Amino acid sequence: MNQSINKISPSLSRIITMLLLVVVTLALSSTESRAQRQKVKNLPKYDQQKIHFGFLLGLNTSTFKLTRIPEFNQIDSLYVAEAVKQSGFNLGIIANLRLSENFDLRFVPDLAFSGRNVDYTFYDNGTPVGTTTKEIESTYLQFPLLVKFKSNRVNNYRVYVIGGFKYSLDMVSQAKVENKDKEFVKLKRQDYGYEIGFGFDFYLERFKFSPEIKMYNGLNNLLVDDPKIFSSSLESLRSKTFLISFTFE
Repeated sequence: MNQSINKISPSLSRIITMLLLVVVTLALSSTESRAQRQKVKNLPKYDQQKIHFGFLLGLNTSTFKLTRIPEFNQIDSLYVAEAVKQSGFNLGIIANLRLSENFDLRFVPDLAFSGRNVDYTFYDNGTPVGTTTKEIESTYLQFPLLVKFKSNRVNNYRVYVIGGFKYSLDMVSQAKVENKDKEFVKLKRQDYGYEIGFGFDFYLERFKFSPEIKMYNGLNNLLVDDPKIFSSSLESLRSKTFLISFTFE
């Protein structure tokens, strides 16, 4: 357990720093709102709704946090194993529950199409002789439950931070596939972890538009034990995803 905490602490440090910066922005925008001259507000009663819905479109960049086995340097012929980022996209729906003026609870189930590669470089007598790329494609049904903290509304916009827990189910997982003719990296079907980010709410005449940036870090080791070198040379594979999304509510 302590080892797992130590492994994610650098990411947590970066996230906490980002959160502090955004919280300061929220505080400044809240103070500024009292002094600014009020303009005509679009959707003036929008935030009084107890529940509202919307949809999400997003672009993701996914990779793995890859950990090699301690004996990696003693493996014959294998020189390097590293994860490579790949791009994909998300489609989702939004259910938003108003908790207070500044807090919302959000359930945002979505379908995420993503790809991640692992490159293996082999060598002979100390000289690299070639790289083999293992492509890992996933189609996730994702179920994030998030808390949204919003600044006070300034005319027709707000700033917010968002974070929570996400559970994912890979619809094309090959964890149980037996194929002796192909050497591929098998992943577990289920993933879970935490998600955190920030964004802006813009109140337009007929709907609210929100660009948002989030980062997801998986806590589950997705690697399935396999005697083949592409899996046996690794200790763990954990998801790491960067998502830019646009919501319409």
